[in-house]
This record gives sequence, structure tokens and C-alpha cells, in this order.
Amino acid sequence: MYTVIVIVAIAVLFIISAIRVLNEYERGVIFRLGRFYQTKGPGLIIVLPVIDRMVRISLRLVTMDVPAQDIITKDNVSVKVNAVVYFRVLNPEHAVIEVEDFLYATGQLSQTTLRSVLGQMELDDLLSERERINTQLQELLDNATDAWGIKVTAVEVKHVDLPSEMQRAIARQAEAERERRAKVIHAEGEFQASTRLAEAATIIGRAPGALQLRFLQTLAEVATENNSTIIFPLPLDLLSPFLQAGDSAGGGGQPQIDSETKT
Repeated sequence: MYTVIVIVAIAVLFIISAIRVLNEYERGVIFRLGRFYQTKGPGLIIVLPVIDRMVRISLRLVTMDVPAQDIITKDNVSVKVNAVVYFRVLNPEHAVIEVEDFLYATGQLSQTTLRSVLGQMELDDLLSERERINTQLQELLDNATDAWGIKVTAVEVKHVDLPSEMQRAIARQAEAERERRAKVIHAEGEFQASTRLAEAATIIGRAPGALQLRFLQTLAEVATENNSTIIFPLPLDLLSPFLQAGDSAGGGGQPQIDSETKT
């Protein structure tokens, strides 16, 4: 009787130790007597004690922070750059068999790839072409980790730490660029204004009465202000029609007087 109880207890312990439960995002890579057997999961699985050994692998997206790397750019500027890598395991079997520690290996490969790629670029490209750099890093890492059963979904350069003297130089460059743009915009405005003024002068020159109307309109606009005294220059061109009318009237009456005198 005692022997039976012992055998039953051993059988129960054997069954309990053989039962494994894997979550939905986990897979179990089973090795039987040291050789790869199969990949199981998720849910309830049986692993034979002593004979089988299981390695749990998570299939969730992993976010890995790449420490700041000292990089010398192509134009000999020393910067510190850090990044973040997003990847997941697609093939648990390769992630266990092909590499000893896929997390550590991916982190080291990310650091070396980051230094290699950014060291071939100039500082201006590093600061302005983030999207192209991220795409290039993602493609290189994805190709290198494909044999490990890992898919690199994205790589993002987070921060570029510049030396203080380089920051001041970039600030001066940006200020000079803004001043240049302001001067160009001002010059373009002056050119457009002068072009419009020349067109307006041409139109007014064709119709002399338009200048008088414009003059009266300006007087009306000035009169609306709270001014007690208005000093306004009077163009002589405005008086020329009246002077010509007066000359015509005087010239027309003079011959009549002369004729009457002669009579």
C-alpha cells in the first residue's frame, strides 16, 4: 500500500512538472535530449521532465534604447547621438539557436551600425535628413538580424548633442540666414511696389483728370483725421487747366475790344 502511494505521488509530481502554460504572446522552443524538437504554444503544453528543455520567447514588440554614441561626422564634428530601436521576434527557433542572446546582440549591432552610418554623413545632413537616416538604419539592422529571426520595424534617432561652440556657430548661421531672407523679401517688395507705381503713373499720364481726382481723394482722407491745420503741397499741374481756360477767355475778348475801338 505504501509503495502504491509513493508511485502515485511521483506520477502526480511528474505530471505537474510536465505542464506548462504559455501566454498568447509567448512561444516555447522545445529541445529533446539536446536537439531541437519543435516550437509550442500558446496555451497548455506538456514538457517531459529531464528529457525536454523549454526556452520561452516573447513575440511582443521590444523597445530598445541605444546609449549615446560618440561620433565624428564626415566634416570632423564631434557629436553624441542616441537612438531607439523597435523590433520583434518572428522566428523563435532562430532567435534561440542562431544567436546566444538576441537582445544583447541586437543592442550591440545597433550601436555599431549607428556609429558607422552617421560617421559617413556631414553635420548638416545629420540635422536635416532624419527621416532618410532612420530608414537607412532600419534597413541595415533588419538585413543583419534577419538570420536571427528578428524583424526590425523602426529606428529613430532621438537626440543629437552638439558641442557648445558648434551650437553658437549654428545660431549665428541661422540668424544670418534669417537676415538674408528679410532683405530679399524687402527688396522684392520694393521691386513690386515700384513696378505698380510705374504702371499707375502710366495710367494717370494717359488721363490727366485722374491726377486731380486722386489729389481730391487724398485731401478727403486727410480731412477725416483730427487735424486743425493741414499743409498740403498744391501741384501746379492742377492749375494749368484753369490758367489755360483764363487765357482762352481773355484772348477771345481782346479782338472784340480792338474792333470796337477801331470803329
